[in-house]
Amino acid sequence: MIGNRLKRARDAAGMSLRDLEAAIQGQVSAQAIGKYERDEMMPGSTVLFALARALNVAPEYLLSERAIELTGVDFRKAPQAGAKEERLVEARVLDQVERYLELEDLMPGVDEAWLAPSGVEFDIHCIEDAEQAAESLRRIWSLGIDPIPILAEILEDKGVKVIALDLPEKVSGSKAFVTRPHAYDVPVIVVNQRHNGERQRFTLAHELAHLVLRFSGLDDADQEKAADRFAGAFLMAQDMMHRLLGAHRTSISLGELVELKKLFKVSVAALVVRCAQLGVLPKGAYGRLWGQIRALGWNGPDSNEPNKFPPEVPQRMERMCLRAVAENALSESKAAELLKISVRELDRRLMAQGV
Repeated sequence: MIGNRLKRARDAAGMSLRDLEAAIQGQVSAQAIGKYERDEMMPGSTVLFALARALNVAPEYLLSERAIELTGVDFRKAPQAGAKEERLVEARVLDQVERYLELEDLMPGVDEAWLAPSGVEFDIHCIEDAEQAAESLRRIWSLGIDPIPILAEILEDKGVKVIALDLPEKVSGSKAFVTRPHAYDVPVIVVNQRHNGERQRFTLAHELAHLVLRFSGLDDADQEKAADRFAGAFLMAQDMMHRLLGAHRTSISLGELVELKKLFKVSVAALVVRCAQLGVLPKGAYGRLWGQIRALGWNGPDSNEPNKFPPEVPQRMERMCLRAVAENALSESKAAELLKISVRELDRRLMAQGV
């Protein structure tokens, strides 16, 4: 039966039952579509194809028996988000992850199972414990102390699916798990594709904290602070910060911070907070510097600070598709379907046009 997948595809398209009725030009009523979704009726082939076209999915998707569910979705950044908005995001996440998993099934050996760290250093009893956890994860993943060039790539190499979606401005992102029968769970981090690279990278590191940290005795507010502390420590390793800035400073210019931003790919505000966390700046100097940042409007999402970075767009799935087509493991039409682009656009990318 197609009920669950039909509803998921309709949610992902942001359509109501009546919207979908109109999109298929009234071939069946909204009431009939509701019955399809409740598995009380099954559409004929003509209606099935019409529904698939209207929802921009393949008919095979609606007929597929692959069972996956999304669990642990946490919209921490958007308490004002309504149930409809959350269903929309969840449906889009499931749609993209399912296409991702289907591609991995066609290319055995390329998938990487997520392995959460198990050490006691990931047991967090206070906010400051997150510092050691970030250092430990860097060591486990052999990242050293250097700035991380592309965080999304590292996460995907470790088995985390990174998905960029068009979300409301106030929603930075979320984490979740995709569960499947007889297979390991797949962690997912969602970021807002509208946000700049600096904000996306901090969101990725913050959500990574919620995947690896085990909180004990911390309320929700302190858990968020610990996740922020982890994110700062993971993106700006203490030893590298000390090497570049020194252990103790009486002042730091905005110009110096703007140059450091090029290395760490974080916001100037994040650098200033990190300096305060590490004791590089005394409290008074931190307050004065933060005042300058606020006056310039560099402490908010609409910051116009210099050297802004483009979004970190996840590329692994597209690379896998291009490789599969090049090795004749996947047809161009199937690759285009998985990437949700036209065959003409796929050809353009295969030929590196516009690169």
